[in-house]
Amino acid sequence: MLFNSLHFLVFFPLVVGLYFALPPRWRNPLLLIASYYFYMSWRAIYALLLLATTVLDYYSGYRMSQLPTKAARRPWLGLSLASNLGTLFVFKYFNFFRDSVLQLAEALHLPHTAGPALGLLLPVGVSFYTFQSVGYIIDVYQGRLEAERSFGRFALFVAFFPQLVAGPIERGGHMLPQFRREHTFDYQRIVSGLRLMAWGLFKKVVVADRLALLVNPVFNSPRQHPEGPLLVLATLAFTFQIYGDFSGYTDMARGAARVLGFEFNLNFRQPYLSASVPEFWRRWHISLSSWFRDYVYIPLGGSRVGPARAYANLLAVFLISGLWHGANWTFLAWGGLHGLCLVLSTWARPAREQLAQLTGLAAHPRLRRAGGVLLTFGLVAYAWIFFRANSFGDAMFISQHLLSGWGNLGGRGTATLLLEFSQHYRPELAVAALGVGLMLWLEYFGRVRSLQTWVSTQTAAVRWAGYAGLTILILYLGVFNSTSFIYFQF
Repeated sequence: MLFNSLHFLVFFPLVVGLYFALPPRWRNPLLLIASYYFYMSWRAIYALLLLATTVLDYYSGYRMSQLPTKAARRPWLGLSLASNLGTLFVFKYFNFFRDSVLQLAEALHLPHTAGPALGLLLPVGVSFYTFQSVGYIIDVYQGRLEAERSFGRFALFVAFFPQLVAGPIERGGHMLPQFRREHTFDYQRIVSGLRLMAWGLFKKVVVADRLALLVNPVFNSPRQHPEGPLLVLATLAFTFQIYGDFSGYTDMARGAARVLGFEFNLNFRQPYLSASVPEFWRRWHISLSSWFRDYVYIPLGGSRVGPARAYANLLAVFLISGLWHGANWTFLAWGGLHGLCLVLSTWARPAREQLAQLTGLAAHPRLRRAGGVLLTFGLVAYAWIFFRANSFGDAMFISQHLLSGWGNLGGRGTATLLLEFSQHYRPELAVAALGVGLMLWLEYFGRVRSLQTWVSTQTAAVRWAGYAGLTILILYLGVFNSTSFIYFQF
């Protein structure tokens, strides 16, 4: 079930109405049933996989809570990790590693036999709910969190429908106490949640899905569009498409949870205003980057070890992060690029400070930051090529042709191509420009820190005019063909 579908438009108000109509003791069971229905509406059989993960991790956490030492708890941690990561490997990575080993054997002229590929469909959201459950298990093992005694509450923590399929990846210490509290009907909170959902829907159907109409023809057939200006246009369009798509989903998830009385952690904080790649990852997909920091980077030694080891840890974490996003060399390359940028940024920090002092930029922090924002945006946009490309070969082709054709921009060939492209996609270009402009103005360049705070301080007439305007934009300019969210594939 998609947030931008008619199915959800019927499902969500029904769940909210029943939730507040029922006595408090029946509300969590209702949410659990609704969450499994939400998941089963995609493919019912994979709800058994979700249930198996829940049962195993609940029991592992419960048993660990009865054991006094980490050594005694370690077998249960190992069982949980082996089960969760093994499930991910079978469903998501087996065929990728199989094909990679075969290709390596052929390249080295080694004898090999090709075992059968697994014809398994990747369960929606498996990477998200698996990481959420693994985080809970590690917290219990480390003693940072008491094991949840109620199976129903733990099952709801794993399967809660607003963030089940694409996050944010929540922590047990943040969400489990919320499932223990009684949530009353609060008009202001519900209005705030609905506003957030509407804004997320706008970013999805007006911004992201319109931009997709420009991005897909170029990235799906890059060799038919080898001109640099067109490739740059498509790359920039995807840069804002993925932000509108993923942050739009997160806004809708946070808004839906808020209507019901729950609060998720912030997952995006103006990432394209970052002045460095490390800062970008403190602002983009915050729940995932903090998960890797706490459960992978720090256990590897983090920055407490020597510089060479710390750099290796950074690179390893981002290669794993790339692989988490998808079983393809393009995602490994994307993660590797970001890891390399972080390593270089950390290594070159003293030299950058010295250069800023020598050039006088240290006395102009705004100018220095503006340069950092432009450089970081360019690096991030370039890396998105590998994220979006259908193959590593396509990504390299696009990279190699980004600078081609610019010298002949005034010539007949390139100019004619751009004119034909813009005429063919004129509605999409106009709507996308309007949507991106409105999104940037409100979220990035507006004079208010919080869009929600700003809206709540306006008069009723201004608020309702804004609601009406946003509704008209969504209805008349949105793409309503139940386009899936990009991160559903992970």
